Amino acid sequence: MDFTSQLLKELTEANGIPGYEGPIREIVRKYLKPFGALSQDKIGSVICQKNGTAEAPRVMLAGHMDEIGFMVKHITKEGFIKFLPLGGWFDQVLLGQRVLIQTRQGEVIGVIGAKPPHMLSAADRSKVVEKNDMYIDIGATSQEEVEATGIRVGDPIVPRADFTLLANGKTYLSKAFDDRVGVALIVSALQELQTREHPNQIFGVATVQEEIGVRGATTSVHAVDPDVAIVLEVDIAGDVPGIKPEESSVKLGGGPTVLVYDARMVPNLALRDYVVDTAADLGITVQLSYVTGGATDGAAIHLHKTGVPTVVLGVPSRHIHSHSSMIHRDDYDQAVKLLVALLTRLDLDIVAGFTE
Repeated sequence: MDFTSQLLKELTEANGIPGYEGPIREIVRKYLKPFGALSQDKIGSVICQKNGTAEAPRVMLAGHMDEIGFMVKHITKEGFIKFLPLGGWFDQVLLGQRVLIQTRQGEVIGVIGAKPPHMLSAADRSKVVEKNDMYIDIGATSQEEVEATGIRVGDPIVPRADFTLLANGKTYLSKAFDDRVGVALIVSALQELQTREHPNQIFGVATVQEEIGVRGATTSVHAVDPDVAIVLEVDIAGDVPGIKPEESSVKLGGGPTVLVYDARMVPNLALRDYVVDTAADLGITVQLSYVTGGATDGAAIHLHKTGVPTVVLGVPSRHIHSHSSMIHRDDYDQAVKLLVALLTRLDLDIVAGFTE
């Protein structure tokens, strides 16, 4: 396993749902520490400042470290745990999945369950079970038994899934690629820049609480006060059965993506075109993408003060917002190459041109 694989493994296997990012933050700080001065905003986003050959422009890289998960909201007298989601979960992907409940006494393993299908009417068996009708079972038989494990209301619950290299050797399967892949891109790019000059100051930011309203980006952008921003994210691969070409043409292994639209941001057009043109200069194929039902940290960053030219660079992923998502190594490597090239070119004149 090379450095990139190990990086992605360590980042994705770490736990850190919105508001409970402590475990993943420790790992992020470990990886970013060699590259620049570390600071942290007051809700937990980590900022790594890497100085270049000029004090300006200030370039913000943003990738959120939080993953979707749950929180304990109630323990029944029979010993079952009711939960609330932190982030967007699709009900169909939950039943039968294992989870880890993080308590003051350690981790407790459970499984998400619901009323057995054998005891449902024919009509009910054809319906999707909703989260409100699910529970987490840790094998207890009473509320007291659950509480004896240390579980209490407010404890975070994370998916239990490991990082796996799939059969073709280039596809990775894990939880939390959304958006540990963005954090990994920051680490990889800053590592590459250790031996290269860049005419700017770079602020690599691992943000918190993106999945519940881009909260970390909203605070950290004030700390950075950037002149330009690149948001690093997963993108939704549309190369699975049931998706029409006009709905998405993004393919796993087809190259990194550049977002042309999402529900809360239209990217700066000049910056978007600059990214696409730079990719062409490097011989990198980029896929243009749009997301009508979601947003990124760019939603907050591009509205900072009088506005920040912002673009989203993505790595295609299948099955996001589930226990097991999937990326292709070639897409990741090409994204790193493109990002490093951009960071070595973004000087004051180029950045000023994005808003002229």
